[in-house]
Order: sequence, then C-alpha cells, then structure tokens
Amino acid sequence: MNEKIIVITGASSGFGALAARALARAGHTVYAGMRQTSGRNAQAVSAAEDYAKEYGVGLRTIELDVASQESADAAIAGIVDEQGRVDVVVHNAGHMVIGPAEAFTPDELAAVYDTNVLGAQRVNRAALPVLRARGRGLVVWVGSSSTRGGTPPYLAPYFAAKAAMDALAVSYAAELARFGIGTTIVVPGAFTSGTNHFANGGHPADAATVAAYEERYAGLMDQVGSRLASLTPPDADVAAVADAIVDVVQASESERPFRVHIDPSNDGSEEVSAVADRIRERFLKRIGLEDLVRPAGS
Repeated sequence: MNEKIIVITGASSGFGALAARALARAGHTVYAGMRQTSGRNAQAVSAAEDYAKEYGVGLRTIELDVASQESADAAIAGIVDEQGRVDVVVHNAGHMVIGPAEAFTPDELAAVYDTNVLGAQRVNRAALPVLRARGRGLVVWVGSSSTRGGTPPYLAPYFAAKAAMDALAVSYAAELARFGIGTTIVVPGAFTSGTNHFANGGHPADAATVAAYEERYAGLMDQVGSRLASLTPPDADVAAVADAIVDVVQASESERPFRVHIDPSNDGSEEVSAVADRIRERFLKRIGLEDLVRPAGS
C-alpha cells in the first residue's frame, strides 16, 4: 500500500473526524485540521491522540482555520516541514445555517460562503503549489447532494454555498489536470444523525423576519430536520462517507471516480449529476480539451 500524507479540513467532528480515523487505519499519515486546537477543540485533539495511540496509526492534529490564509499557509508549511510533501487535500470544513433566506443579512450569508467556499480556496492556495511542484496529488471535495438533488426550504444559504463549492471543484478539476493532480467530489446526502451538522447549525439574527415567516410556515424549521430524517433508512451509517473517501484515496488514478454519491435517502442528486458530469466531459472533448478530463499520466 502506498502511504499518503493527507490533510483534512474541519476534522474535529463529523465526516472529517471519521474520515481522518478511517484513512489512518488504512495506513496513511493523516493531519486532522481544526481551529482552536488549544481552546474549544482541545478535547477533539486529545481524542485523536488517544485514538492514534490505541490503534497505532498515523493520526495527528494540526491547527488549521480555513477562515485565515495565514493559518492555512502555516498548516501546510508545517506538514511539509515534517513530511517533505502533501499528497492529498480533503476539503471537508463546512457550516450549516437554518432559517428563511430573507432573514439572513448579507454579512451572515457571506460568512457561510467564507467557510464553505473561500475556506477551500485558502487551503488550495497554500497546498496546490506543493502538489504542482511534485506533478501529482489528489484534491477531494466533500460536497452535498443538495447541490443538484432535493432542496427543502430554510437551508438556502448552505445550499447556495455548497453549489458554489461544487462549481469551483469542477473548474479546478480541469485546471489541475495537466499538473497530474486528480479531483474527486464526494457527495453525502442528508445524514441527520452521526454528525453535528444540524445540531450546530446557525440561525439568522433577524428575529422579526423569522417571525413573519413563522405565521405562514409555522414549525417549518423543526419539520425540515425531522422530515429529512424520515427519508433516511434506519441502517444508514454516516461512516459510509468516510469509507468512500478511503476508497477514493486508495483507488488508482485511472480508476478514480470524478464523483461519488453516498445518499441513503436518494434525493435525486446522483441522477442529475450523472447528466451534468457527462455533459462536462463531452463539452471538453468538443472544444479540443480532452486531456483535461483526467489528470495527466492517469
């Protein structure tokens, strides 16, 4: 097995923490990026250290706040100093907010984009020069089935940010191909248990507008979560997302998928994405850029 040096953003809990542990168990050296490692996430750091000792795996934590370019630069530089390289970047950091779209101020909306979209861009600007210099590597984007699947109300800022992240990932895929850097978009469905996504979701500060919507959409905030949960089979396991990331990382370059869906509720995203990705590939061929469909050397 070819050991890889991997950095994962937003790895204090949820998909990120699960993926970090699964990748480490698979024999890779994993840096679980998280902010405030000596503050609010000190317990997550301790848990990761305990896990690494218990299982004898290469799981480490590193201070990485995707809201700061300085933090992203320092994290990647620290990994390179220790390991001499970075092989895989997993963009997992994200933040969900719940409420009527109108109730979010532009600044609140921008904050969601800052974590879900600009955060990935900051990490890319820190890590991609390392991958480009080596002429190989992999970027994994943890997206959302909401980008192209069923979209219940009151999650608009999150859905919009995830759609922007997906579009960014698609463009990056072609722009990195000639550097030998691969791209895979991992698309989880609405897992309402096993992560803190819904529990830690933010809410708009504009209480008056929320109240106005409550008159016509009474209880909808609570209904969204419960009705999404009702679509999910009882045996759905959020660890399947981590397993899918392991499979992507360990796949050969020629067999690595461009997009992988893990959606027990089957909200339609996989069907729509298959069409969109096929059109993308066909269009690149039509304009004479067939070599951008897959990374060089794959």
